[in-house]
Amino acid sequence: MPLPTSYMTGSFTKIPQYFDTLLTAKAPDKFTVKFMEDLGFKSSNDRQFVNVLKSIGFLDDSGSPTDRYFKFLDQSCSKQMVAEGIKEAYSDVFALNINANTLSKDEIVGKFRTLTNGSKENATLGHMASTFLNLCSYADWSTPIPISKKQEEQEYKALSQTSIPEHEVAVTSKGLLDLNYDIHIHLPATRDQAVYDALFASLAKHLPLN
Repeated sequence: MPLPTSYMTGSFTKIPQYFDTLLTAKAPDKFTVKFMEDLGFKSSNDRQFVNVLKSIGFLDDSGSPTDRYFKFLDQSCSKQMVAEGIKEAYSDVFALNINANTLSKDEIVGKFRTLTNGSKENATLGHMASTFLNLCSYADWSTPIPISKKQEEQEYKALSQTSIPEHEVAVTSKGLLDLNYDIHIHLPATRDQAVYDALFASLAKHLPLN
């Protein structure tokens, strides 16, 4: 899953404050910039949080609150819902390091640079990393996050890109069958060696050569 294209360019440390304020308000029919202003957040940086909420699955494309948003309003699991949204939105980052939420900003910038194939400016990567880390600072990571249906679909899609075509059968001069298999693997677009190490380790486990 590609990295979210929505991120803050300032006011990163206000992210926990945004969430806490949402818990005091009734979910709107449409979550708009006007709704943010009514909550007291009126700067241009504050407005960017609307798209961040969309990226972590709290709002749909039209701005309507999702089921995750309504679950978030139950304060017994609010921060777990934020963690769930982060893990889904940044699944590629957690695929590189299952404890990505504990990494430093420099480490996260490095992961983002790898996942974007070096296409982003350093300033942009810094904004993306600060958004991610401040989201993570609010979330509750103490409870295992179940895999969502969307994540299952993404993993299935990734697996489906690795195909094993029908084998070829040939008869040798001695009448023995000679089986040949061609395995085609679509490698992810990354320059992180750890990704390839994990991939080939898995192949060695599930497709022994002898």
